[in-house]
Amino acid sequence: MASSDSNQRKIVTEFPGTIRVYDDGTVERLRDTDFVPPSISVGGGGVSSKDVVINSNFSARLYLPPHCHRKLPLLLYFHGGAFCISSPFCGKYHRYVSRLAAEARVVVVSFAYRLAPEHPIPAAYDDARAGIRWAVSHRAGNGPEPWLNDHVDFDRVLLSGESAGGNIVHNLAMAVGDPEFGLGVGLSGIALVCPYFSGSKPTESEVIHRRPGGGNINPFVGGAPPSAEELGCQRVAIFVAERDILCDRGKAYYRSLARSEGQNGKVRVELVETKGEDHIFHLFNPDCEAAAGLFDSWASFINHE
Repeated sequence: MASSDSNQRKIVTEFPGTIRVYDDGTVERLRDTDFVPPSISVGGGGVSSKDVVINSNFSARLYLPPHCHRKLPLLLYFHGGAFCISSPFCGKYHRYVSRLAAEARVVVVSFAYRLAPEHPIPAAYDDARAGIRWAVSHRAGNGPEPWLNDHVDFDRVLLSGESAGGNIVHNLAMAVGDPEFGLGVGLSGIALVCPYFSGSKPTESEVIHRRPGGGNINPFVGGAPPSAEELGCQRVAIFVAERDILCDRGKAYYRSLARSEGQNGKVRVELVETKGEDHIFHLFNPDCEAAAGLFDSWASFINHE
């Protein structure tokens, strides 16, 4: 164990370059800790954003594209960060979601779900369920948030997220697909980008990159693999990157859904692989040609009728 400051605290857990947990319970996050304030577009020429409180546990940032003169799709977005870092308010995600709102012409709610280790799984899943209930409470036009009342077509609600956010999207879609959840609104589609799934045995891509499989964030846990019919949506898109250690996990998820797609014909499933790129490349290099292609595919998926 390594010592740290003058109080001689000890590091008990460390995810290098990402997070440290000390023996006194202190959590130190090493990246994605900056805060970019929301902004209202003057004259309506750009994307507007604002922050809202969902409940006592968490909040969200809303994005409204420019020249919003008709009802638009609603995208409920979940950021990545291995369930333990980042937020909608850091510069990386704020710029990225603003671009997505503008290019896809979609209203976005980007959720600041609770993070581990202070709030281990299933806290993030619980927040996602509370978040979608809050969002659809506006479908009659009398919810607490005017942007959702005035600008959202609740026949076109989608979920999306990358890495850990993709995992949350799967979990939430499974909940929406359960009749007992009683949401009252169906999902037009879900898009998982470089989804963070794990398992007890490493995949080929994990072996190549010398990274072991993980534990409890595996959609295949419990015996039968997930089926498209269990997801409360009409369309599924899985975006993977060829050099991502999680690429094979995403492809296995796609194959499971695609097999059941052929059985019921109710859900369309597609896989989009970006060659030569690594995990969440579009966040680290948003101006590259591959990121532009991903944005185009993502926007097309969102706006497909």
